[in-house]
Parts: sequence; structure tokens; C-alpha cells
Amino acid sequence: MNIISFLIYCVVATFTPGPANIVILSSVQHSGAKKSMKYVYGATMAFGLLLILSTLLNRVLIEVIPNLLIIMQVIGSLYMLYLAYKIFKMGAMDDQPNPNANFRSGLLMQFVNPKVLLFTLTVIPSYVMPFYTSSLALTLFVIIITVIGFFAFTTWVIFGTIFRRFLQNHQKVLNTLMALFLVYSAIMISGIL
Repeated sequence: MNIISFLIYCVVATFTPGPANIVILSSVQHSGAKKSMKYVYGATMAFGLLLILSTLLNRVLIEVIPNLLIIMQVIGSLYMLYLAYKIFKMGAMDDQPNPNANFRSGLLMQFVNPKVLLFTLTVIPSYVMPFYTSSLALTLFVIIITVIGFFAFTTWVIFGTIFRRFLQNHQKVLNTLMALFLVYSAIMISGIL
């Protein structure tokens, strides 16, 4: 397992702007950190639940269809290349409306967030399952990824205002770097290198 590629993918996928992170940023600016943390707790719980469901689903499918892992790696790689393109082409962040920053909205948002759904469906089969299949190992990786997600959400809360200004002032450079990291991750999970 290429742990560097795994960690880069997890960090890029969880820390880069996406629906949940943008909502958190907006919540911090309009409602403050304390109220935004309720949203973060709900988003983190849903993120962990989605990882658990994905792991269980992929474990069953891997036993039923052994070649599914290769298909998931290809789909995951293509999705990461698509994300890299979208991040590279991303324009200036628009002001987002103030969402209802509570636990329930944080929880529900993750179940309809395409970025999170695709990430949770690809990270375990692409990076973990080719090397680890025991329940203990899979559980450990779900916990690690969930903690990374929590740190990402919390980072958006803590540095909300500063991070937003920084993104606006250096957006093209940051978008290019994030896109390149995603391309690297896509290459690593596809098995090309």
C-alpha cells in the first residue's frame, strides 16, 4: 500500500472545497464557530457511516465479484481526474447563503453530497482492500479516514475567515496544486506507476 498516495487522496478529498466545506465556511462567517461545530459533528457522523456502509458493501461485492476492485480503481481514478479538472477550472468562490448550521443538517448533507459519496465508495476499495481484508484493519482505516474528515471540517471552522481570504487571494495557485495532487492520486490507484 502506498500510504503517501492514500494520505494525499484523503487530505485533498476532505480539505478541498466541496459542498460541506463551503457550508461550514459560510456558517462560521454568519453563525460563529460554536454553532458551526454542531454541523461538523453531524457531517462527521455521516461521513463515518458512509465509510462503514461502503466498506461493508465493497467487502460483499469483492467476495461475489473478484474483479470489481479493478473496476472501482478505474472509476475512482477517473473520478479523481474529473475532480482535478473541476478544481483547476474553479472560479472565485461566491457568497453562499447562510445554511441552518445544526447537527441534523450536517448529517443529512453528507448523504446527498456527491463528493463525499464518491470518495467513500472509492477510497476503501482502491487503497485499502487490495492490501488488507481483515475486519480489524478495515475498521482501523474507517476510523483513520473519519478522523481525517473531522480534522478537515474543523479546519474550515477554525480558519474560516482567514482561509477564505487566502483562497480568494491565491485561488489559481491553490487550485492548480490541489488538481496536481488529485492527478497524482489517480495515477497511483490506477496502478500505472
